[in-house]
Amino acid sequence: MKVAKFGGTSLADAGQIQKVVQIVKADPTRRIVVVSAPGKRFSGDIKVTDLLIALAKAVLAGRPFESELAAVVERYAGIQQALNLDREVVTEIENDLRCRIQNRCENEAQFLDAIKAAGEDNCAKLMARVFTQQGLPARYVDPREAGMLLSEDFGNAQVLPESYTRLAALRNVPETVVFPGFFGYTQRGQVATFPRGGSDITGSILAAAVGAHQYENFTDVDSVFAIDPRILPNPRPIPVLTYREMRELAYAGFGVFHDEAIVPVVQAKIPICIKNTNRPDAPGTLIVPQRKYRHGEVIGIASADGFSTINLSKYMMNREVGFGRRLLQILEQEQLSFEHVPSGIDSMSVILRRAPLTRKKEEHVLNRIREELRPDDVTIAHDLALIMVVGEGMRYAVGMAAKACAALANTGVNIEMINQGSSEISIMFGVKEMDHKTAVEALGRALLAS
Repeated sequence: MKVAKFGGTSLADAGQIQKVVQIVKADPTRRIVVVSAPGKRFSGDIKVTDLLIALAKAVLAGRPFESELAAVVERYAGIQQALNLDREVVTEIENDLRCRIQNRCENEAQFLDAIKAAGEDNCAKLMARVFTQQGLPARYVDPREAGMLLSEDFGNAQVLPESYTRLAALRNVPETVVFPGFFGYTQRGQVATFPRGGSDITGSILAAAVGAHQYENFTDVDSVFAIDPRILPNPRPIPVLTYREMRELAYAGFGVFHDEAIVPVVQAKIPICIKNTNRPDAPGTLIVPQRKYRHGEVIGIASADGFSTINLSKYMMNREVGFGRRLLQILEQEQLSFEHVPSGIDSMSVILRRAPLTRKKEEHVLNRIREELRPDDVTIAHDLALIMVVGEGMRYAVGMAAKACAALANTGVNIEMINQGSSEISIMFGVKEMDHKTAVEALGRALLAS
C-alpha cells in the first residue's frame, strides 16, 4: 500500500482537487491520503493557513473577527460550489470554526494551534465527501481517534512513540483513508501542530506506522532538481536520491519538503517518491536508502542564507580540557542550537542560524563567553550563506574540493569557511550573502556539467 500526501497547491481549488481524485482513483494501492489546507490559487493569493492565522490574531487581540472568519469560509464555499457538494459542508466548517473560537483557552500558543489545524481538518472532511461522491468510498479519520499523539510543544510538537502502534490499525480500514496533516492531539486531548510544513511529517509518520511500501509526496514540481532553477536555468532533474543526500540538500535550502519529514520513513526504510499533481505521469524523484552512483558524481547543490558565526581565539586552546564543551553549554543554556563547529588548535568557530539570535541575546552570549571562557578574542559575523555540494559519488573522489575552490576563486568569491563531513558525501562552503548566487552558479557550472 502507498501513503499519498497532497500539499496545499494540489488542493487550492476545485480544479486541483479533481486532479487529486483522478490520481488516487488511478492506483488502488493509494490507500491512505494525507491532505494539507488549501494553498494559493494564483500568485498573490493567500493560503487558508494564513487566513486562519489572521483569524486567530484578531480573536486574541479582542478585535471583531467576522471578516477574517468569512474569508476562510468563502474559500471552502468556492470549492463546495464548484464541485456541487451539499451546502451543509460549508455550514459545518463555519460551525467548527466558531466552536474553536468559543472554546478559546488561556494558552495563546495552544489556541493558535487549534485554529490553524482547522485548515487541514476541514479539508480532509471535504475531500472524503468528494472521493465518495465520485465513486471512491472514503472515510475521514480523526487524528485523535486514530491515535496521533503529540507532545505539548504547541507549534513545534513531536510525535510520541506510542502513536505508531495505534496508527498501524489504519491498514485495516476498508475505505480510502483521508487523514488531515499538520496536527495531532496531546495526551490531554489538546490540539497541537507540527512545525509549519508539518503535513509532510504526518504523511511520513503514517507511512512508517502502516508499513507502506512507498510514501508519495505530491507537490507542484516534476522532481527535485540538481540546483535552484532561479540561479541556474534548466537544471537537470534528479531521478534517484539517497536519504543522506536528501537530508544534506534539504538542510541547506531544498524546499520540496521539510527535512524533519524524512525521519520516520528513513527509520522504516520506506522509499519516498516526489511527484507533480499537475503531471502525475512524470516519473518524479525517488528517495531510497541506497543507490548506484558514479565515482566523482555531484548529485545536487543547495544553499541557504541567514547564518551567523561566533569566532573565538585563545592561545593554547587545544590544551584546555573542556573548552568546547563549555562553549556549547553556554549556547544550550541560551536555547541556541548550532550548525557547524570548525576549529583549529587555537581557534574555534560556531555557525548558527541568525533568526533566534536577537541583538539582546547576542550581547548576552558574547558577555558570557568573555567572562566564562576568557578568550583572547571573540567576535560575531552575520550575513553568511552556506552552500552544500552533495553526492554519494564524492566519497574518495580526489580533487573535488580543489575543483570547487577553483570555481569560486575564478569568479572572485572569497570562501569564509569550508567543512567536509566525515561521510565525505558533502562539502560545505560559507560565503558572504552578497556572493551567494554568484557562488552557487559558479559551483553549478563547474560540478554539474557532466
